[in-house]
Amino acid sequence: MTDAEPDISQTYDLSAVIIPLLKGVIYQETDGGLWNALLNLQARVRDYVAVLGLELVLDEAEGYAFLRSRQADAEEDDTAAKLPRLIARRPLSLPVSLLLALLRKRLAEFDRGGGETRLVLSREDIVELIRVFLPPRSNEARLIDQIETHINKVVELGFLRKLKAASGQSANYEVRRILKAFVDAQWLSEFDARLAEYQAQWLGGREGGE
Repeated sequence: MTDAEPDISQTYDLSAVIIPLLKGVIYQETDGGLWNALLNLQARVRDYVAVLGLELVLDEAEGYAFLRSRQADAEEDDTAAKLPRLIARRPLSLPVSLLLALLRKRLAEFDRGGGETRLVLSREDIVELIRVFLPPRSNEARLIDQIETHINKVVELGFLRKLKAASGQSANYEVRRILKAFVDAQWLSEFDARLAEYQAQWLGGREGGE
């Protein structure tokens, strides 16, 4: 290593890497220095978070890393299974779950096409993606408002990133590739069956409603 290339692991100590991970996702594209430090310190990070009942999920190809609760092995005793959760589970509404599934399918189709690495969809693209699976409403404006609420929730969860738009232009959203870590290939292969389940549950829950 030359003088011009200092050891990145000396610039960031272990706590400076773990604290951002406890707060959320680290992306290579938005914080290259922190990302490089994580790559250098990942063995120590894995050992440290394991004590907390967590595991590091790091995808170098896609450029993201996050922590999740470690799954207890069958051989582990009950003590490990009873540890309090540091990473809370977030219950999702049926429409939000459906939107995540549809975005994941769209991302898989986009990847098969090759070329660009960033999938960007307009607000109208996302509305049309989900509206065909929702029960029709006589009030179109209210339906669109509800879909926008679901979109905002997905943004809050970190699976969509709203891009800056010029004045008067419709919003565009980047589908974050971390979605692949939460909706895996096996889940996606059962997509049609899951869509049928969503529709049955949604329509069943709306009987007698609007």
